[in-house]
Amino acid sequence: MSASDPNPSSPATTTVPGPTRAARHVGVEPILSARDLTKYYPLTSGLIRHTVGHVKAVDGVSFDLFPGETLGIVGESGCGKSTLGRLLVSLERPTSGSIIFQGKDITRLGASEMRRLRRDIQIVFQDPYTSLDPRKTVGDIVGEPFKIHPEVVPAARRSDRVKELLELVGLNPEHINRYPHEFSGGQRQRIGIARGIALNPKVLVCDEPVSALDVSVQAQVVNLLVKLQKELDLAYVFVAHDLSVVRHISDRVGVMYLGKFMEIGDQDQIYDRSTHPYTQALMSAVPVPDPQARESREIIVLHGDVPSPANPPSGCRFHTRCWRAQPACSEQVPELIARDDGAGGHDSACLFAELFSKASEDITADDQIG
Repeated sequence: MSASDPNPSSPATTTVPGPTRAARHVGVEPILSARDLTKYYPLTSGLIRHTVGHVKAVDGVSFDLFPGETLGIVGESGCGKSTLGRLLVSLERPTSGSIIFQGKDITRLGASEMRRLRRDIQIVFQDPYTSLDPRKTVGDIVGEPFKIHPEVVPAARRSDRVKELLELVGLNPEHINRYPHEFSGGQRQRIGIARGIALNPKVLVCDEPVSALDVSVQAQVVNLLVKLQKELDLAYVFVAHDLSVVRHISDRVGVMYLGKFMEIGDQDQIYDRSTHPYTQALMSAVPVPDPQARESREIIVLHGDVPSPANPPSGCRFHTRCWRAQPACSEQVPELIARDDGAGGHDSACLFAELFSKASEDITADDQIG
């Protein structure tokens, strides 16, 4: 079966166990799990602001994060990646579902318990220019977590600990009294990372930490995150647009579209053996430095805009832009389950999941769904 000639008679229901993930994490409990996680934002109208609908930013997301691993989250702008990250650190409260951290559902914790838990799950924000208070020195910014959690470091040692953190992320400890505007963008992001690891967290959510940086600086920050993960035994949820960056740092990758996971698997499964049409479209858009390889590769051009999360399509949310779409796709919501990828299987939410054809002609969504 090729990508341009799907079998219209029946969905690809053949499923297989996910051996790679099971083998790697056998006997290991996840440090963080999400189950059927949703976040709906109300749409209001009129003088009394009555609710007329909801923006379904995150809609039924489930995954496991294991100790010491990096789970990359990719997808188009507006797919819910950043909202998911904010839910994991409880900057947003979920509409429904659960977030389990070391056996506890953090969505049900009280204020005092939540305060203690925040030490273990921290976040690095996207914009190093707006995430740092311009009125505070670097020492105050990095040391602020110690004021909120004074039991972590005694007051007499806080200045020394801040200097240690600055040195750990590659900054000069003597710059502790400088202000954010005196640093470059990459240095500011290092300050944000130092603040994120100050409390010795177990999970660090990185919300597009390199998207606002130059390419050369991106590599430095990503390599820093890799180094810190090894030294501090951190687990990362790494949100990003850049697929090459995600591949460099991630053990597993989840692909989001309109608030749902379309596919999730390890590096090779997603980048080399993806079975969901949306993932394949993303991969075909990755620039290739080799001119000959670029000329021979098959490109998937998706036409049309991403539907509104306030009114998502029925059935599979990608079917309005998918070249494999069949009548069943608008009627059935595909499960995110293990499906054959030619070398075992991994989780994919497509009724007609298959490996992408290596034909030479371009494929457009208009060609197939008219």
